[in-house]
Amino acid sequence: MKYYSVAELNITSVRWIPAYVRNVTKMVERYGGKYLARTSNMEKIEGEREKPQLFLIIEWPTKEALRNFYESEEYKPYLESRLKGSNGEFILVPGEDVNQLANVPE
Repeated sequence: MKYYSVAELNITSVRWIPAYVRNVTKMVERYGGKYLARTSNMEKIEGEREKPQLFLIIEWPTKEALRNFYESEEYKPYLESRLKGSNGEFILVPGEDVNQLANVPE
């Protein structure tokens, strides 16, 4: 089963961004991740929350692939700089349909 990491970020300092983008993009790919969305271009359809400044979706082949990346010593300094220079949410979502709607007979 594939997994998706979803991040909604608001930037509080831009100092960390150039090194993060330059190095973490390749790192994500080495750990099996694939960026599906990395954008500030969003259209709000509904809801009360403010839109984040940046929205990311990364597809991972397994939950372990994301964990190996996120907990690696290689990523640690970039994670620390991102946490100091932004705030937001980082969520892991399994690629599953718990209701299995696609398999419901008509």
